Amino acid sequence: MADALNRFLRAKIRGLSFRAGRLCSLTPREVGIRPQDVPYAPSTAHFAAANTRLREIDAGVRRALARLEEDARRPVLHAQQVLHHAALVEREIDRARRAFGLFFDIFSQRGTRFASALAACDVIAADCFQVVRRSAPGLLGPPLLKPVTYLEHSFSPATFRRGVLLRRLLGERNPFPLIRVPYERIEAPWGMGVVLHEIGHNLQADLSIWNETQSALQRRVLGATGDPWLTRLWGRWHKEIFADLVACLLGGPASVHSMKDFLAYPAARVLTFHPLSVHPTPYIRVLIQAEMLQRMGFPEQARDVRSNWVRLYGGQLARSRIPARLLQSSDRVIPHVVDEVCFQPRRGLAQHALVDVVPFGPEDQRRILQGARELARGRVPSWLPPRFTVSASREALERNLAPAASISKTVLARLTQLGARDLVEQPSAASVMAA
Repeated sequence: MADALNRFLRAKIRGLSFRAGRLCSLTPREVGIRPQDVPYAPSTAHFAAANTRLREIDAGVRRALARLEEDARRPVLHAQQVLHHAALVEREIDRARRAFGLFFDIFSQRGTRFASALAACDVIAADCFQVVRRSAPGLLGPPLLKPVTYLEHSFSPATFRRGVLLRRLLGERNPFPLIRVPYERIEAPWGMGVVLHEIGHNLQADLSIWNETQSALQRRVLGATGDPWLTRLWGRWHKEIFADLVACLLGGPASVHSMKDFLAYPAARVLTFHPLSVHPTPYIRVLIQAEMLQRMGFPEQARDVRSNWVRLYGGQLARSRIPARLLQSSDRVIPHVVDEVCFQPRRGLAQHALVDVVPFGPEDQRRILQGARELARGRVPSWLPPRFTVSASREALERNLAPAASISKTVLARLTQLGARDLVEQPSAASVMAA
């Protein structure tokens, strides 16, 4: 009986030894990237960053395995000790499996029919970071790995910021920003205004102004209302408000139309209220963006957004689940919120306001509208930045200037062409591993 138990335990140790260390690196070839996929694939530096993280995890696997292999050298095995050490190895292998699986799933999508659209979305994200580097040099510091887009069968886009601890990875840090897009949205550029929102989250994180924005917003709301409950509520919403308002600055009025499209559901959903949600109530959320358009110098567009939203839902407000004190104070609070988030200087922005760091004005809107007319002719002008190409596609769709399929094909072709150029900075693999 003892010999049979020893044989079983030793076999278990040999099996774990074989499984350990098998998930410590990835190459383009291993994830299925073919030569024709290379223009759409993540950079060498992205693979290096993923492999650095996998090797760090593998070091933990090796340490846990060393204790188990020390048990195996004993003539008689202590069963419970072996099982304990084996469980520690399994835990580290699980960590490696999760990280490997995440990177494998994301990178391997660049060998599918969606590869060019994913690369196009990467170009949009990179262009948004370049806006900050051009308008406020030095704020973002040294070159950073650009965001990588991937697909998932989720309802809405989302993002995982650089350095954030991911539950999916059992607390491992995310080495570069990830932007999740639902499958059916990736080839619809006119809806990418919601992706500009996700990029806004990454800009807020990389600019290190999370806490400063929240504190300033809470002080402003408390001063305007004297209501601690409203102060906590608006403070809880600060990240989503910031991302919405940055999207306005990145894409102009068209990004508001994209978000309005995304949020337009039956009144029961739009007029609901979740007291612990980090997202503003949808009805109020669009009104915040309308106020932002007003402050940006687009009063006509702001009036249209506000009027359309009130026509859709204003008649249902009496039956809404939004607390009366929130609803009744919103007209007074929203201008304070927009002013504080976007028009007041921040220490983290080197005493600039957000509108200085991500500028957008009437001339930019004229370029977008001209771009929409060019899109209707089947071309994207070379002077139109990627983020404005998204807005031009929205304007073309809203004005019915071209069929949706034609707009999608023209925009994605242009953006993937830009993705193959040296459009944005990219750190070397060595600098990534050093960081």
